[in-house]
Amino acid sequence: MRAQGIDVINLSVGEPDFNTPEDIKESAKQAIDDNYSKYSPVPGYPELRKAIARKLNVENGLDYSISEILVSNGAKQSVCNAVLALVDDGDEVIIPAPYWVSYPQMVKLAGGTPVIVSTGFEQDFKMTAQQLEAAITPKTKMLILCSPSNPTGSVYSKEELRSLAEVILAHEDLFVIADEIYEHINYTGHHESIAQFDGMKERAIIINGVSKAYAMTGWRIGYMAGPEWIVKGCNKLQGQYTSGPCSVSQKAAEAAYTQSQACVEEMRQAFERRRDLIVSLAKEIPGLEVNVPEGAFYLFPKCSSFFGKSHQGKVISNSTELALYLLEEAHVATVGGDAFGDPECFRMSYATSDDNIREALSRIRKALSALQ
Repeated sequence: MRAQGIDVINLSVGEPDFNTPEDIKESAKQAIDDNYSKYSPVPGYPELRKAIARKLNVENGLDYSISEILVSNGAKQSVCNAVLALVDDGDEVIIPAPYWVSYPQMVKLAGGTPVIVSTGFEQDFKMTAQQLEAAITPKTKMLILCSPSNPTGSVYSKEELRSLAEVILAHEDLFVIADEIYEHINYTGHHESIAQFDGMKERAIIINGVSKAYAMTGWRIGYMAGPEWIVKGCNKLQGQYTSGPCSVSQKAAEAAYTQSQACVEEMRQAFERRRDLIVSLAKEIPGLEVNVPEGAFYLFPKCSSFFGKSHQGKVISNSTELALYLLEEAHVATVGGDAFGDPECFRMSYATSDDNIREALSRIRKALSALQ
């Protein structure tokens, strides 16, 4: 549509709209001049893994050695490495819904069975310890937990994580992949990791990276931190199908973790302001049910009140059709909740300017009011 000259506001993209901070870019340029142009070690440069270990210690109170850290081509590969290394044919993996679209597909790729646990708008899209316990069977190998969440922006509190940890620890050989890639885009005051509780370091595989906090999505650097035997297995796997990540990107990531963190807070404050703006505007739209996300940069409103309504012969049956209607009628790109395992909602990213948010929500309001 843009190629046809149509003004489309894109609220579908899951990446910061900021540029990578200048000091990080300068470090990458210096790395090129210093001839960091050879194959890197499969698990990542030791200097970067040391910087990650320091970050985990200082920011999260977690102690990891560099042998317990593996750097990959984005946090996405880190998640997939852990799934492929641990999940065997027939193993079950519990995934709270709404979920990031790739989690179930990664489990299927490994030969496992995704077990989807619906959370829903009424419980702020967060799985309870009771739901987790009820979903566990003798075949359960792992839980995949994302906090702050994509697509909902929900954030698990320390007590909520503690209750989930107690369930995990009660079941032998049950692991959790803790996807914490949105850690720093957090409006609760402090990020909590499920790995902090006694006994959980041996059960948790933390996933994180530089993409969201430092506006470095295209640099493709993520990492896992976990039990050394799991990290070693993932290292073998990664050595066979990609080898080590980009050398220059690693030096940029090292700078991100070791230089001033002021940029992280500046971007977080901007996202929080935008969160407040989009929530207030969305709440004014009749028919939408809106919660207040505590992290990430997504709003996931409930839109099922529009199902069955139509405009000029177009009938809305589900959230995917609603997203397509908003694209065609309002020229605003969103994502239907069907892709995330919750067909009653749709996702809007507010990683865009205040003006774009105001105009997009104005268009959405007008388009939804036309549905009868």
